[in-house]
Amino acid sequence: MRDNTNFRRWCGIAVLVATLGTLAACDKSKPTPPPVPAGPVPRKPPVLGQSPEFLLFDQGGKVFSSEDLLGKFWVADFIFTKCAGTCIGMTASMGRLRAEMQKRKEFQGVHSVSFSVDPDTDTPPVLAAYAARSGADSAGWTFLTGTRDAIWKLCKEGMKLPVEDAPAGETKMPIVHSQNFILIDREGAIRGYYDGLTEEGCKSLLADLALAVAEPPARKVVFPAEVLESLWLKEAASRQLAVAAKIAAFHDFRFTDRIAESGITFRHHVVDDAAKHFKANHYDHGTGMAVADADGDGRLDLFFVNQLGRSELWRNLGGGRFQDFTAASGISQGDRIGVAASFADIDNDGDPDLMLTTVRGGNLLFENGGKGKFTDITSKSGVGFAGHSAATVFFDFNRDGLLDLWVCNVGVFTTEEKGRGGYYVGTGDGFAGHLKPERLDTSLLYLNTGGNVFKDVTSEFDILDSGWNGDASALDVNGDGFLDLYVLNMQGPDEYYENLGGKKFEKKSRSIFPATPYGSMGIKVFDFNGDGNLDIYVTDMHTDMAPPNGMSPDKEKDKIPANLMFPKAFLKTDALLVAGNALFRNEGGGVYKEISDEARAETYWPWGVSVGDLNADGYEDAFVTAGMSYPFRYGINSLLLNEGGRKFADAEFIVGVEPRRGGRICKPWFELDCGGEDLGHKQRPSGFLGRAVVWSALSTRSSVIFDVDDDGDLDIVTAEHNDCPQVLVSDLSAGKAVHFLKVRLTGTKSNRSGIGAIVQVRVGDRKLVQANDGKSGYMAQSDLPLYFGLGDADHADGIEVIWPSGARTSVPGPIKGNELLNLTEK
Repeated sequence: MRDNTNFRRWCGIAVLVATLGTLAACDKSKPTPPPVPAGPVPRKPPVLGQSPEFLLFDQGGKVFSSEDLLGKFWVADFIFTKCAGTCIGMTASMGRLRAEMQKRKEFQGVHSVSFSVDPDTDTPPVLAAYAARSGADSAGWTFLTGTRDAIWKLCKEGMKLPVEDAPAGETKMPIVHSQNFILIDREGAIRGYYDGLTEEGCKSLLADLALAVAEPPARKVVFPAEVLESLWLKEAASRQLAVAAKIAAFHDFRFTDRIAESGITFRHHVVDDAAKHFKANHYDHGTGMAVADADGDGRLDLFFVNQLGRSELWRNLGGGRFQDFTAASGISQGDRIGVAASFADIDNDGDPDLMLTTVRGGNLLFENGGKGKFTDITSKSGVGFAGHSAATVFFDFNRDGLLDLWVCNVGVFTTEEKGRGGYYVGTGDGFAGHLKPERLDTSLLYLNTGGNVFKDVTSEFDILDSGWNGDASALDVNGDGFLDLYVLNMQGPDEYYENLGGKKFEKKSRSIFPATPYGSMGIKVFDFNGDGNLDIYVTDMHTDMAPPNGMSPDKEKDKIPANLMFPKAFLKTDALLVAGNALFRNEGGGVYKEISDEARAETYWPWGVSVGDLNADGYEDAFVTAGMSYPFRYGINSLLLNEGGRKFADAEFIVGVEPRRGGRICKPWFELDCGGEDLGHKQRPSGFLGRAVVWSALSTRSSVIFDVDDDGDLDIVTAEHNDCPQVLVSDLSAGKAVHFLKVRLTGTKSNRSGIGAIVQVRVGDRKLVQANDGKSGYMAQSDLPLYFGLGDADHADGIEVIWPSGARTSVPGPIKGNELLNLTEK
């Protein structure tokens, strides 16, 4: 199977003209209008909205999601088992309704779903007993529980029904909720609300159900068609599993997606430029996520960035469970289109502050006043640039103890037209923007002057980068103690800027890195081979978009052949290029060697990279997010186990990262009114005038590796594109003795978080080295403790910290393992 959609096809006529000098004619014919129906048009129950996506547990304790109901009509209500009032009558009424539906052939397969609004009490066994007492048929009537946050949000925001705690002292009805039944159709559209306690309400529901089931079902459109074909995925899994025994790294552990157990209900939503009105521009790059102990309780919280809609902060309750803390935190992006997030302690007060970038809505900076209460200080801080920003990188470039800021600006890819949700509609040739000088933009360097005020010093410090910069990383390439910058370019060669003693930056790109990727997306600095020097891993997405027919799945580990690369006129550079991901091995003395092929570091359609010692053997592994979604086929996320610093081994199928939960590879992406406003849409089936639902592939953008459930091994949380996150929990510690050391730094002369410090842990004759840079994944910076796997050793033999100030802290061994070690600069 080959991918028959590709980058250049979607770039449009303007790109072809600019790069190849050819002209093409456009088909400007108009679609034929639908015929006028003869006779009276039958009444249809109206579409009142879309039912929300959910992921909960049924009365049998199994995960049950909204996707299990696609293609079915269903009737929903909200009840709880301790209710001594309306719930008893509602459940009896639902039972009578089901008995009536079972008598009528046209209602066969209609499902009932009862959501508990008291899920803390109504566990699966409690709901199972309640269902049995009520005489519910388990095949057609599902009772659901989960977290209170998830179900109340589903009820109020999704189904638009009230639910609240009763006044104090009320025992008969401690929770007040609606007695309405809700009718939902095959495509998840809400078709009506009905009083579930009255005969009239139930009769109206049955009447509307009869009309709705008589409607022709929406046409399922899958694009591209191979999205539903999973044979290649099974073949990829078979190839990997066949060589599992040859992998030198420990791999006898698995990840399981615990999103339902986590209670997280965040859903990422895309603008129409990445869906119904797809255009080739940077909206399909999605958004980032970040992690920090936002409320100071010692547990790491999650912040998810949304493209369209509310970005959310989720408080860690312990044990792998989270609670939506967004409203209480004071964080709000309003109607801005979100892009990236960074946690960093900008004022050295001991709690992480938050930076959020947007597309032309103005970037935002929130000060954490303690206990997770944030205040918008954007106006005061001076960092509210309104453009096409992406990642932000906090680092102390002048070693004054305050974190400065680099803001990556992508370049202009939008017009002045506004789309649904208020976003700026993009150009159709965004990936040819580097060919148009008027679309170039400059990334920004801000100096932290204290008091939460930043000064733009981009020109003053001679760091004028106008590449299409989506991310960057600070690192000390020449070992002089001052942090330099490696700046990614997603449409051209990367750049390297050397820090001249905190006074200026000098571009030394090609002298240090003669060849870089062309379409860089993600970067992580880490010690790949365990030699004590920090290497650089760069992931390249856009080079993989060059082949006209894509790359077949069995070739995804190969670099792009020269004959399939973009034309030189389109590349617009004479620089040497790495035709895919790059792994720069640090040879010492400011010399790097590109070893991605030798190290087996190539992946397909990659976004960002997160690293962590996933098997706790003392070598850091990598998780590379991937995939394009509409209008492309599915792309796998890669989990690369480090084989003793020699090479990576592909292990995503071996350890359960792929396939996804339930084998999911696609989902409904958008809906078309083929006889109305979408008559001319390219995905409208020929001659079809009804409703159509377009399905497309799932894909991941960002990720963070940390110990979600505090059991001593590392887990993975992802930020998905137009979908819910994955919470991939490892069972490593359940199957073997895991030895590790977590290290959190507190600077005094240096910045409070110790960003820029180097930590060295001695274990026997090995020295484990990590940079405390906060880089946690695609377009993200987090405030995390460092995690060192100790292999078979139950202790470390010593630790040394080289602080950004130049000070050193040494801790002699033995240092007991499996603990969090807090080290303060002295």
